[in-house]
Formats: sequence, structure tokens, C-alpha cells
Amino acid sequence: MPNRLADATSPYLLQHAGNPVDWHPWDPAAFAEARDRDVPVLLSVGYAACHWCHVMAHESFEDPATAQLMNSAFVNIKVDREERPDIDAVYMEATQAMTGQGGWPMTVFLTPDGAPFYCGTYFPREHFQRLLIGVSRAWGEERHDVVEQGRRVVDALSAPRRLGGTAAPGADALDSAVTVLARDYDSAHGGFGGAPKFPPSMLLSFLLAQHARTGDPRSRDMAVGTAAAMARGGMYDQIGGGFARYCVDAEWVVPHFEKMLYDNALLLRAYTRLWLATGDPLARRVALETADWMVAGLGTAEGGFASALDADSEGVEGRYYVWTPEQLADVLGADDAAWAARLFGVTETGTFEHGSSVLQLPADPDDPARYARVRAALLAERATRVPPARDDKVVAAWNGLAIAALAESGALFERPDLVERAREAADLLERVHIGDGRILRTSRDGAAGTGAGVLEDYADVAEGLLALHAVTGEPQWVATAGSLLDSVLDRFADDDGGFYDTADDAESLFTRPQDPTDNATPSGRFAAAGALLGYAGLTGSQRHREAAERALAPVEPLARKAPRFAGWGLTVAESLLAGPLEIAVVGPEGDPATDALHREALRSAPFGTAITRGDGRGHHGIPLLADRPMLDGAPAAYVCRGFTCKLPVSTPEALREHIAAI
Repeated sequence: MPNRLADATSPYLLQHAGNPVDWHPWDPAAFAEARDRDVPVLLSVGYAACHWCHVMAHESFEDPATAQLMNSAFVNIKVDREERPDIDAVYMEATQAMTGQGGWPMTVFLTPDGAPFYCGTYFPREHFQRLLIGVSRAWGEERHDVVEQGRRVVDALSAPRRLGGTAAPGADALDSAVTVLARDYDSAHGGFGGAPKFPPSMLLSFLLAQHARTGDPRSRDMAVGTAAAMARGGMYDQIGGGFARYCVDAEWVVPHFEKMLYDNALLLRAYTRLWLATGDPLARRVALETADWMVAGLGTAEGGFASALDADSEGVEGRYYVWTPEQLADVLGADDAAWAARLFGVTETGTFEHGSSVLQLPADPDDPARYARVRAALLAERATRVPPARDDKVVAAWNGLAIAALAESGALFERPDLVERAREAADLLERVHIGDGRILRTSRDGAAGTGAGVLEDYADVAEGLLALHAVTGEPQWVATAGSLLDSVLDRFADDDGGFYDTADDAESLFTRPQDPTDNATPSGRFAAAGALLGYAGLTGSQRHREAAERALAPVEPLARKAPRFAGWGLTVAESLLAGPLEIAVVGPEGDPATDALHREALRSAPFGTAITRGDGRGHHGIPLLADRPMLDGAPAAYVCRGFTCKLPVSTPEALREHIAAI
């Protein structure tokens, strides 16, 4: 049997390279074989850190009897959803439409033309074997009905869909979103809705921005309460830093243990902004620990950031992270173990499986020195355990999110090492992923993958590069962001002011994916709106600003009905409502007075402000710097809106007053 996955760049596909299943990667040859053999296609979609993907692999794909059923009656295709989000999107929509739910592993049966006719997610082996036999029999005996089912699904999902909205939302809609969110808010435990609970990363940014504009105590309380609950619960790694994917309960106790780059990048940015708004020491600690974990745990030798850590180690979910009282005693001794058990909520019965407990930190320790000693000892002991596997492919979009978060946190916490890591990741993307205004989705070990970038790759990378420019003043990042955003406008635009999730020259699937709503990451449409708005603030480009405004149109109806699905769109809409502000700082490089003005701009400006820095000797390709001289030979800061500026100021105090007054 040929091993078609052996040369894959995806760690997920490589996990399946040794299966007895005759897997194909997604390619035209697989569908040609299905037509030649006159059999359906079995499409299996997952990702390397997915716990239930591993379970189905062990139960079914590694089982010779199940593999025989698959190989004899189907052409089998394995797809990494993180490498091909376009494939995942269209077939997940079909799965949700046909079953009312979705998830991974996703199991879809297709006609040889790619039309889905039966969908599901995880199936236990016995159920899966019966399903294989049943689908094969239906294909042979009820072909007309099967093909007709596929045709109806394709027709339904290919029909035009509009959320409504004709313009970017105003203040009334944004304030209405807070009222809707307050109804869903869990005042007892933080977060929104019930179990399972996912980190509302983008909503935190919106709530903080809305509070800054209005002073509404509801938005501040929801942001602070949710952030504290997540940071003190089991979703946060209390001894190693960083957040797991989500919690299975409503109290933030037991996580699904996989750690994703995108969650941690978004939460790093949110906790940094929370500290900036409130001075909360918990927010500061969690932000810095998360940044340090990202660098140590996900940093790659080439300068980028890996996608994820697995939920499992030694085949058991969570084993790396959980503790029993006996394990604490073995490491710490009786006295410290008893103290640590009370501090971290480790009980005899356990909060997880088999008497083990997930570490929580309901309150700060009364003995910080003892806490530091105990935490260091537990971390050292945990390092001797078998660690979870790492999916070390570099995803462009998620690295863009990481660049923005590390650049901002590095500047605001005065950690230049974090800014440097953001710069290294940007360098990797420029060298390996980006060329001629186009971007490739993934790389691994410094070698680019073959998958074309999707809208979120262009938008999130542009956002990250603009954030890096705001911190460093280096003009090349604006030029690269501009080339990516020009491709967004030229290649992704639809006829209704929005964007498709794939380019006009991307591989054609049974429908062209287009989802304006946020999921675990900002939607491509709202991410593009934010980057376009930021670029327009630096360049004065009306084309980019108008595109951003049009792209925000769906935020209006979502704000009033389902704001949890539009957190990033709401955040960008707050920036638009503020102008956005534009701040140009000019002065000699390395000059303390210039640095002080720049630092004040970063600290005091509303989220989404376009910030640039120059030496006063030219605009260096950044129009916002044009005709912005120093003030009588001293460094100066210009606060502008729509490229109309107030008089320049030369002190941080005056700059802070200008920002507050505009």
C-alpha cells in the first residue's frame, strides 16, 4: 500500500502515515480514483492536538479490520483542518446543517464530485464499522437517493446568505451589545452561558473598549470578572503559564487540556489591555506568564511559533498537568504538600479523573515566598514527566496574532525581549510565507507548505505587522501589511462590501466559504476590517477606510442579537467610533524624551489607534509622518483624527491630555 502521507508537512497527517488505512491527502487524484472505482470518498478532518481525533485513530484507523472496510469501499482522504481551513469550513457547515452539531474529528462521506451526503464527527469503532457497511450498501443500492441528497446539500449551502446591516454600527448598537451580553453573563462564575465554557477573548477587548468610551460599569465588571475567573481556574496552567482550549464545566475547573497558540495570543493581548485599564496585578502576572510560556513552549528554532500542544501525554488526556495529594507529598514533603493542596484545590477525591485534581488558585497565597518555592518545585517535577506532543507547524494567521500580542505586551511591560520575539516571527513570515502580496498558510522547519493563505492569514498577519510598527516605528512592516491588504481588496472582495474566506484564484470547492462571525479566532472579515482601518490611519487611504466600514456592516444586527459571535467586529467598530485616533511621534532614535512620548502614546491611546514613530527627518514611506517636524528642535507628538491634527506637544503629560480630550 503506498504511503501517501509520508512526505506531508502536517504533523497531523504524519500521525496517520503508518495507519493500515490507505489514506490520500486532499488532491485531485483521490477524486479521480473514486470516479474510476465508482466508490464514495470518506473525508476525515482533524488536527494534531485533538483528543477525540486520537481516540478515533486508535480505535478505528489503526484497526486492520476497520481499515479493510474503509479501503475496500471508499477512497479515504485525511485533512488537517489547520492547514486547510477552507476545506474544513465548507464541510463543517454541511455537518452542522445535517446533524445540528459539529466538531472534530469530522467524518464526511462525499460523492466523487465532492458533494457531502452523510456527515458526523466521532464514531466509536463498532458504530463506525456499521456506518461504513451501511453507506457502502446505500451507494450500491440507493445511488439515486444518495446523489440527490448530496445535490440538495450543495444547493442549500451555495445559496447567497446575508446577515443584514448596511453600515458600520454606531454607539447605540455597540451599547446594545453590552445589554445583550449582560443577559448571558454568568455573574457567579464569570464568562457567558453554561458548560462548556470557552475563553471569550475578543469580547474582553470589546468590553474594555466600550467601558473606556462610556464608563459603563457593566462592561468593566464582565471583563474583570471573566478574566479573573479564567486566570484562577483550571483552564489556566497555574504552575507553567498559558491557557488550555476551554473548560468542560461552567465553573472553569476542568479544561480540555490542549493549548493553542491562537488562544494564548488573543488572551495575552486581552490581559495586557486589562492591566493597562485597571492596573490589576493578576492581569499583569497572567499576561507575562502567558507571554513567557508562548516563547518557551511554542517558539520554533526558525523564529516563529508552533500551533499547539496536545491534550494527551502517554495516551491519557491531562496526565501531564494533574496532581494527587500523594504526588504533592512526594515532591514537597508533608507540610508544604498540605499547604499546596489547600492553595491549589487538590483533594483526596479529585476534581478530574482517577482521583487527580486540576490545579486552581482561588485566591493569592498568604506566603508569596513559600508559593514561589512550591511552584518552582512542582514545575521542576512536572518537567520530568512525558510532555504532550507539539504540533510544530507555523500557521501564518496565528503567528500574526502572536506578533501583535508580543509586540504590545513587550512595549507596555517594558520587556524588549518580547518585542524582539515578535520581530523574529515577522521576519520568518516575510522570508518564508510572503511574496508578491500573497501569503502561504503554513510552514514547518523553515520550509513553506503548499496551502494558499486564506482571508484570516492576510488580515491577522497585517494586523500583527501594524502592531509591530506601532511599537518599533520600523517602516517595512507597514509596506508588507499594505501589500497583503491590497491583495485582500483585489482577491477576496464580494459584491456586497464583504469578503470571501478564500481568494478568487483558490481551489474551487463545492461552495466558496464565507463566514463573517467570530469563532475561536476573529473572523477573517472582521480581522480584515481592523487591519484595513489601522492601515488607513497610517496612510490616509480612503479606499482602505471605506472597505473597513463596509466590512463592519454585519456587526449592527449581530450586536443586537448575537454579540458573542462578533467580539472582534465590535472591537474594531469601537476603534472606528473613536476615529480611529492617529498619533505620530517624531524625535531622534534612542532619545529618552522621544521614548517617553512614544511610551505615553502606547499607554494612553484607545485600542485601535494608528501609532507611528519617526526621526523627524522624513516620512519614511508613512504618510502620517509627512510634514510632522520636531517642536523647536525637541521631540514632538501629533494627535490627529482623519489626518487633521492638534498642535504638537512635547511632554507625556500634554500628550495624555490631548488624547483624553479628542
